[in-house]
Parts: sequence; structure tokens; C-alpha cells
Amino acid sequence: MIDIREMKLTDYDSVIELMKQTPGVTVRDTDSYQATARYLARNPGLSFVAEETGIIVGCVMCGHDGRRGYLQHLIVSPEQRGKGIAQKMVSLCIEHLESLGIVKTHIDVLITNQTAIQYWIKRGWKKRDDIYRFSFIKSENNNV
Repeated sequence: MIDIREMKLTDYDSVIELMKQTPGVTVRDTDSYQATARYLARNPGLSFVAEETGIIVGCVMCGHDGRRGYLQHLIVSPEQRGKGIAQKMVSLCIEHLESLGIVKTHIDVLITNQTAIQYWIKRGWKKRDDIYRFSFIKSENNNV
């Protein structure tokens, strides 16, 4: 049986390992333990993990800027896909964001991750063609 619960910082190692094992997911320096601790503290009760017999088989990180919600790292292990785990975790995020008055949520997907692109399109999320994402990196390290 799959249990979905709030993500805790003690889940960090298992979540990072799941990320590293998932094709299409990029682990960056900003996925560090310290950065994850800040993210979870800033966005309490919004990120979730899925567990089966104590093993993390899925995760989603969720936050907001006060106006819009943002999902990061929606991952379900390949052997657990197709069971509705991702949809349950996303629904929890959307519900919790709505309880905060936030009704629009975004997710960034790498253009090379066709599996994720098809996942979101199939579930009614709209691919944006009207905006570009720009990033500024104030670091010598481009893996942030």
C-alpha cells in the first residue's frame, strides 16, 4: 500500500537518490541539503512523498510566491507509475495552495523530457507559448 505524507527534511537522501535514478530529471547544486531545508521551511506543508513499506517511491516539491504556486521534481519510480500516485500528490499540492488563496500553479519541464511533457498535457496542463523563461546566475557555477 502506498502512503502519501508531507515531505520532511529527513527524507532528503532518499528523495535525491530517487531524482538521480529518474531519467529526464537534473540534480543541480541548488538541490543541496541546505537549499532543500530552506525550501521546506519557506513552504511548510506543501511538499509530499509517497512511501511503500518505508521506501520513498515518489515525491513532489511545492512552493509559492504569494500569488502563484510552483511544482518542482514530481517523480514516481518507474515500477510504481500508472497507479495514480503522481496525480494524488499533485492534487494535494493544488488543494493546499488553494487553501492559501493561490489558484494558478506552474511547473517547468526540460524540453528534452518528453515523458513529463506528455504527462502534463494529458492531465490538462497548458503548455505556454507566450512567455520565455530567463535566468540570471550570479555565480561561477552554472549548475545552480
